[in-house]
Amino acid sequence: MEELSLTKKDRKKGKAEKMENVCVKPSKGSVVCILVQLEVEILSAGDGRCLAQMVVAEEHQNTFGTLHGGFTATVVDEVSTLALMTTGSGHPGVSVDLNVSYLKAANLGDKILIDAKTLKAGKRLAFLEVEIKKESGELIAKGSHTKFVSS
Repeated sequence: MEELSLTKKDRKKGKAEKMENVCVKPSKGSVVCILVQLEVEILSAGDGRCLAQMVVAEEHQNTFGTLHGGFTATVVDEVSTLALMTTGSGHPGVSVDLNVSYLKAANLGDKILIDAKTLKAGKRLAFLEVEIKKESGELIAKGSHTKFVSS
């Protein structure tokens, strides 16, 4: 996978153009901009995969003080979409199905790793899977994402 090295400092300086091989013009609502807003750092992306990380902050928590399920689903959506965009077309597609299984809670300050991979990118549909783990390796959520892609 190609290293993108888009750090938090780079994002604040607006250096999303480092990802132009994946997203030519990051704009409002684009995958890159959404991930920046969510404070998710892309570690690498390429060949249908995307590896990202984040630290659970207050704004990511639910009322129980753990990582919010809706936030987790959004991360599955966005990081898997970025993985798909590295398969060659560069287009994000449209979600047809998104499933997240929540296996363990993540708490404030936990560093989590998000690993998304494209299982198959066909003429009409793409199938992706995502694993979200604590830095210790504990699996906290598993996601699957099906997207409509036009040729």
